[in-house]
Amino acid sequence: MVERFELFSYSIFEISRHWHRIAAEEMEKYGLKGPYAAYFITLDRFEEGVSGAQLCKLCGRDKADVSRAVSYLTEQGLVQKDTSDRSLRRGLLKLTEQGKKIAEQVKNRVCLAVEIAGKDLTEETREIFYRALVTITDNLRQISRDGLPQ
Repeated sequence: MVERFELFSYSIFEISRHWHRIAAEEMEKYGLKGPYAAYFITLDRFEEGVSGAQLCKLCGRDKADVSRAVSYLTEQGLVQKDTSDRSLRRGLLKLTEQGKKIAEQVKNRVCLAVEIAGKDLTEETREIFYRALVTITDNLRQISRDGLPQ
């Protein structure tokens, strides 16, 4: 069991470290921070827009991080807040045309990275891996919320 824990912990750490490094290198091309890649991909998926709270949940980031990022991306003309049906504070976040161009390029690079990272996996292995990953994530979320049983 200890060996599984070590392999799991080390692998997750290494995946995260390398993924963040790749994201940082890719986003640097636009003068942006690596974590912003997730915001671009998520906002691109929701053309109708998302609230700040939804963006937090969808990207797994805290409110302060999302707020700072959205503020910066808005100043750069990459994100806009649509307040036509809401208050200024609760508007839906959307990509601008310039933001959409960056999102498309980031999406292409992310897809390439994922394809290369999983190049030796069969489709069946890939399906099992992602299903297991979601299960482990859900179980760890519950443990972190409820604590380990005695």
